[in-house]
Amino acid sequence: MEEQENLLTETEIHYWGKTPEEEYYKQQGIRGSHSLYTSPRGLCLFTRSWLPISAAPPRGVICMVHGYGNDISWTFQSTAIFLAQKGFACYAIDIEAHGRSQGLKAYVPNVDLVIQDCVSFFNFIKQDPEFHGLPSFLYGESMGGAICLLIHLSNPRGFDGAILVAPMCKISENMKPRWPIPEILSFVAKFFPTLPIVPTADVLSKSIKVEEKKKIGLMNPMRYSGKPRLGTVVELVRVTDYLSKRLSDISIPFIVLHGSADVVTDPNVSRALYEEAKSKDKTIKIYDGMMHSLLFGETDENIEIVRGDILSWLNDRCQGN
Repeated sequence: MEEQENLLTETEIHYWGKTPEEEYYKQQGIRGSHSLYTSPRGLCLFTRSWLPISAAPPRGVICMVHGYGNDISWTFQSTAIFLAQKGFACYAIDIEAHGRSQGLKAYVPNVDLVIQDCVSFFNFIKQDPEFHGLPSFLYGESMGGAICLLIHLSNPRGFDGAILVAPMCKISENMKPRWPIPEILSFVAKFFPTLPIVPTADVLSKSIKVEEKKKIGLMNPMRYSGKPRLGTVVELVRVTDYLSKRLSDISIPFIVLHGSADVVTDPNVSRALYEEAKSKDKTIKIYDGMMHSLLFGETDENIEIVRGDILSWLNDRCQGN
């Protein structure tokens, strides 16, 4: 664990530059911290919090899940910082094999166990007496959006709402290898699940619109840039197939946000989620011409639009507007 803690001191650069983390948080008017959480199965997971400085209680608790190959310490922070500035207590976890958490990089053999890890950590956070009586929300980007919906299906009354940013309810046909490669890969995965050989386009380059921001994304020291591992891909196909068949069972209030030009996750599947979910309170935003990375990879003007829609949705569901 010492080695994992040392990663924080070794990595002096951040997506915002070289300003030390604590100093940057202070400049942004929030409090930030990080810690290690041991899940019930004994996995050591890296977590972060971003909290309002105000002495008043937070307006709500937001439990956040990042996407595949990503982590909570780079550009993912920008949205959490924004929400903390607006009065929300934000918590996030590097899932197994991502960021600074335990596990072979980007190898996720069982998403069901990842869901249990997340539920355990988020329940631990919500038990804090400071948050008693506050609304709690799930927030997920891409694969994290799918994990949030699976968390909801595992405990339908556990959260008061969900913010789903380009959720991976199904892997886009644009990102899947062509037949017969999937059949061959599924067979090989039974014997060599950790092999990083799945032929797919680089997700980052297909996610980010602004060229300068692509460079920032590539600088992330924790980013997994190798080819997807066989076992991970087989597992993601399994859970997204399962999720796509259970859209009609989703009852949580939600807002789903997707770019019409997203080729990583399919905006049509978000439309299907909106149509099929039995939630009485549901909102969909499809942004014309925007790509997969809605909250970092777009122009600053576009990011403001998406942030505004998220904040407006939260404001309508929280006290102290």
